[in-house]
Amino acid sequence: MTECTQSTFEFASHFSRQVVARFDGGTITTDGGGLLLRETDRRLNLLPRLAECFLDARSPLLVEHTVEQLVSQRIYGLALGYEDLNDHEQLRQDPLLRVLAGKCDVEDSPLAGKSTLNRLELSDGTPNRYKKITFWKDGIDELLVKVFVESHAAAPEEIVLDVDATDLPLHGEQEGRFFHGYYDSYCYLPLYIFCGDQILCARLRQSYSGWRATNDCGGSSGRKCGRRPSSGVRQVSRRGCSPSSPTRPRRGRKAAGIGSGG
Repeated sequence: MTECTQSTFEFASHFSRQVVARFDGGTITTDGGGLLLRETDRRLNLLPRLAECFLDARSPLLVEHTVEQLVSQRIYGLALGYEDLNDHEQLRQDPLLRVLAGKCDVEDSPLAGKSTLNRLELSDGTPNRYKKITFWKDGIDELLVKVFVESHAAAPEEIVLDVDATDLPLHGEQEGRFFHGYYDSYCYLPLYIFCGDQILCARLRQSYSGWRATNDCGGSSGRKCGRRPSSGVRQVSRRGCSPSSPTRPRRGRKAAGIGSGG
């Protein structure tokens, strides 16, 4: 029986650096950049405030993952490029992601699995027996505006809101999928409202949603920015790309001329 005793393998150097393969690295991760995101969040106190926008109806005695840990796990995962919930079946064992999510025990306390995160994401704002955690939509909208206002040392005289919708392609039989003629695909049509490079509102919508749906959301964000006594904003303007008069697309097979412009 061959007994391997070598524990270090040297490779060609990289400029002045040595390239060495060893087997005593212990628990390692490839997502070290997440620590920079963690420092940024600590300055903004963003994720704890976002977690406060959720209502938790679970029994405290049975809670293994807090709302803040669930929200942090999902958002840090997205920021690090892990969009699919299935990725969390392995990520839940990642020690760094446990640190980012706020787990005290990073060695033996796994994070939430994909099913738990899926129930969190499928919440529609109405508590039920299968989805004990739900979100407060107005609270999230208000938080986005608060973060925007906090980023300005002095109030701008005018705020210009960019209101636009774009396609979110679908590749399965997701609930509420429709074919959109302009984008030539099955998709959702989320609405985004930006001021400069900061987001003020986001709405996930079905692809037959028209411009009428943007009026209330855009006006609401504008009023929230301008109505604050301490904001000092004198004028709120809005601009955007509106779809032409939308016609409701069918659920059926792909056909020319179905849907509306984007």
